[in-house]
Amino acid sequence: MTWLAGVDGCRKGWFRVCRDSDSQEIRFDVLETAEELVSTLPCPIVVAIDMPIGLPEAGARECDVAARQLLGPRRSSVFRAPIRPSLTATSRLEADSITRSVEGKGVSAQAWGIYGKVKSVDCALANDAKLRSAFCEVHPEVSFLAWNDRQPMAFSKKKREGRRERAVLAEAWLGEGILARARGGELRKHLADDDILDAIAALWTAHRIASGAAETLPESPPRDRAGLPMRIVF
Repeated sequence: MTWLAGVDGCRKGWFRVCRDSDSQEIRFDVLETAEELVSTLPCPIVVAIDMPIGLPEAGARECDVAARQLLGPRRSSVFRAPIRPSLTATSRLEADSITRSVEGKGVSAQAWGIYGKVKSVDCALANDAKLRSAFCEVHPEVSFLAWNDRQPMAFSKKKREGRRERAVLAEAWLGEGILARARGGELRKHLADDDILDAIAALWTAHRIASGAAETLPESPPRDRAGLPMRIVF
């Protein structure tokens, strides 16, 4: 059995959707740590995760710039990745101060919101070679664009129309009622519809990765100081 996973962050930790590429069996779970994404059964060989991995010393990553250009009307969904020196920060004010000292730009409250998960993934990758070989950074809106005949989605994922147009793709692939099946007993305040849909888009990309059909932004990604590729796979 060859298990693949798509992962998105949620309030309770990480929402993971796993699918066996041979039998098409699908499973859903919510996990607390990045390490569990690979170690918890079923253990996937590819983990497509919506989280910055390779981090710059300063400035914007080439992959983020390229993703914004590609997404057009959905460009605002691509957040600026933290610079690596700021990962030592324990507060937004500290991260803001470090980032301003390096590049003259601050860190918004929204950007600070992902720092904890970025740091947890970065630490996990630094300590486990198995995770480094399994994890690939994706961006759901870029995945949806590729899935949607290379067209960006018409509406924001936060709007009812946006959730519906993404659900149409998910249901065509995984069957009607996939959102309800994926949610299980989780409350919406802990696991939003867009968390589920983003993880499914990541899973769709995980299948492209496993089959060798995936593309990357940029085509030849640079690596950061830790040796991690600064890329978005789709």
